[in-house]
Amino acid sequence: MTTLLSKATTHVSEILTKAVLHTQEALVLYDTQAPLTKILTEAYRAALPEAHFLDIADLTKESAMEEFLKLAPGDLVVQIQSGNFRLDDFRIRIFLYKQKLKAIEHVHLDRFPEEQWETYIDALHYDPEFYHPLGHGVRRKLLAAKSAEVRSHDTVLRYESDFEDPKLNIGDYRDMENVGGTFPLGEVFTEPKHLERVNGEVRIFAFAGLDFQVKTYEPFKVTIRDGILSAGPEAPQAFHDILDLIRETEPVYVREMGLGMNPAIRPDRILGDVTAFERITGLHLSLGAKHSIYPKPHIKRREGRYHIDVFVQADQITLDGEVLFEKGVYHYA
Repeated sequence: MTTLLSKATTHVSEILTKAVLHTQEALVLYDTQAPLTKILTEAYRAALPEAHFLDIADLTKESAMEEFLKLAPGDLVVQIQSGNFRLDDFRIRIFLYKQKLKAIEHVHLDRFPEEQWETYIDALHYDPEFYHPLGHGVRRKLLAAKSAEVRSHDTVLRYESDFEDPKLNIGDYRDMENVGGTFPLGEVFTEPKHLERVNGEVRIFAFAGLDFQVKTYEPFKVTIRDGILSAGPEAPQAFHDILDLIRETEPVYVREMGLGMNPAIRPDRILGDVTAFERITGLHLSLGAKHSIYPKPHIKRREGRYHIDVFVQADQITLDGEVLFEKGVYHYA
């Protein structure tokens, strides 16, 4: 436990100094439910000795707002959450950003069993000299691409479309209106401008079922036709349950193409919560009509209900025939 706390203190200090560039006042909200929450709270106490710490159990919507309104633009609010803080209908992060406050969130920490704590803490390590060139390099490649292919063992998935403006989650907030987000980080995501121009097959090795817990599986084949996914009998029942849930309200669109790049997260070092696991080095896709970033003419922004990430066994990804990702390594120069 002492080793984990020491490592966590080092890594949250990196986030504070190298990602959100914290130099002002700080408020830390925490709970005491999950053991990992307690470790991170102690790490922030060590890294932010002058900060004000409040147990969320002692707050109401009104008292929380009072605390936030004491802060000045550029101050920092950290949320360390066993689940996801709810104060009635109060959406905390949106309020913080409206107040021009920086935000760091750790969510769903109760979804990580003890054997995953070290992986989560390792994933908090932040090195801008690694993430900045990688993230911007991958984004430039995606911006220029007119097509893509994903090779997955014996399958090929083809994108005969250019892509939406890729978004960065690499801790570089220099050109962004808001500073901060959910940690760990390490991702560039986009989606095809024309969803119907995605066809082929891929193999999936992990997803979160109806219990919200990420699990890995023997890679199984799925088929995408005109941007709609279907699965054969080799797919696990938990995956068919997800597809049935989506189909109750909308087609199983394949939307987001997420390129994770956190080196601490791998197929042999999984994380139980999808919000963290989607930073895994490699490819994930979202299923369902929902995507808050990219509107589509035939899908109204608030119409889609589901955005469910699935993780692809991507042996190689090419853009316009040029290798972007192969054998776990990005090629972006």
